[in-house]
Amino acid sequence: MEKYDLVVIGAGPGGYVAAIRAAQLGGRVAVVEQERLGGTCLNWGCIPTKALIAGVEILDKIKEAATFGLEISDYQINFEQMMARKDLIVERLVQGISFLLKKHKIRHYHGIGKIISKDLVRVKTTEGSEELRTAQIIIATGSSPLVLPSFNYDRKQVLTSREILALSRIPESLLIVGAGVIGCEFASIFAGLGSKVTMVDIRSRILPTEDKTMARRMERILSKNKGIIIKTGLKIERIEHSAEGITAYLDDNSKIGAEKALLSIGRKIVTDNLGLEELGIERNKQGAIVVNERMETNLPGVYAIGDVTGKYQLAHVASAQGIVAASNIMGRPKLMDYHSVPNCIFTNPELASTGINLETAREQGYQVEVGRFSYRGSGKALAMGEEEGMVNLIVERESGIILGGQIMGAHASDLIAEITLAVKNKLTAEQLADTIHAHPTLAETVMEAAEDIFGLSIHQ
Repeated sequence: MEKYDLVVIGAGPGGYVAAIRAAQLGGRVAVVEQERLGGTCLNWGCIPTKALIAGVEILDKIKEAATFGLEISDYQINFEQMMARKDLIVERLVQGISFLLKKHKIRHYHGIGKIISKDLVRVKTTEGSEELRTAQIIIATGSSPLVLPSFNYDRKQVLTSREILALSRIPESLLIVGAGVIGCEFASIFAGLGSKVTMVDIRSRILPTEDKTMARRMERILSKNKGIIIKTGLKIERIEHSAEGITAYLDDNSKIGAEKALLSIGRKIVTDNLGLEELGIERNKQGAIVVNERMETNLPGVYAIGDVTGKYQLAHVASAQGIVAASNIMGRPKLMDYHSVPNCIFTNPELASTGINLETAREQGYQVEVGRFSYRGSGKALAMGEEEGMVNLIVERESGIILGGQIMGAHASDLIAEITLAVKNKLTAEQLADTIHAHPTLAETVMEAAEDIFGLSIHQ
């Protein structure tokens, strides 16, 4: 029987990062993964969608080429090549993780892990089973797409985010059930590729977790600029199949026909057959594993990270939790801090946020000021042909401390890092405004939003 300092069950962005950090700190580590290294993020989420989005962004620029003085008379979409490129990128990164595990002498078991006791994990493989003795355990089994019976999910006409990333051709029409982050990203991709896209959400607006003003702005862009039909406040009662595609029946007695339907109504935590009940590991009403700031469960020596904790379904949060858990396991005390978590939505334009928004700040009793700056005042944005954008900074009135921010526009997912750093370190709007930003750059929009707090923005 093999003996380890740590066994990690799950090798997604939380699991493999935790394993590597524990090994870096001197631990003998094993990883158990039943599918592919990198988990959902790398194989069926973050990376493959960004590869497709990159292609769509180039296509958008081709369509706008004449405004840059470039005459492009003809172009074709080679969807097969786009998908092949996406697969190549994913495979390269999967192999990269495999290399890193070997580099750090981490044993990779391909199979299903079950916790037998706090110091024993059983791995079921195609060849049989193997038992691993371990001092500590991290659960990092993630989540899977949520599917309801009334939607007649068949993996052919009614799809989840996994199957849609394996299509062989662009659907002529696509119904997207759910207008959250995943739904909006896929809407941008397939509308950009020429599909007639309709989004339906039972909630009153798209992107309900985001700032209301930004969400409304995004809805306008998706509908007016991208041609996406958006229906909110409506429930899909059922979806039926036919030879031509699908028909969705809504609670207002209307119906929508499409070639394919994508279900993006959320994700469910994967904890089945892990042995949690037998061990008495505490879970909340939603089924999430309860952890403390050290990422430890109520069973000493057993930790949980990523989607199974019910905190944020974000790859970078899972990675941060993994580092915290591994550090504590290896005797380096560390606490998880959710104060400044960036959230990025890779639509076109992008939308990114961090800290708290205006509505939340007011709910929490803060007296705030809001600094704003439009991309239309940025020389770099205009030069790029990216004038659609806005930066918001939420600042506590008395102290001047930056509580949060939102950015909509080109490279928002990159620019949000500066505001995240400010929120994390309780920097003030004055400190941010006094920091010299290179010109001409999009980062100047963040500086000008900070200057706007004092009514001193130069370019608006």
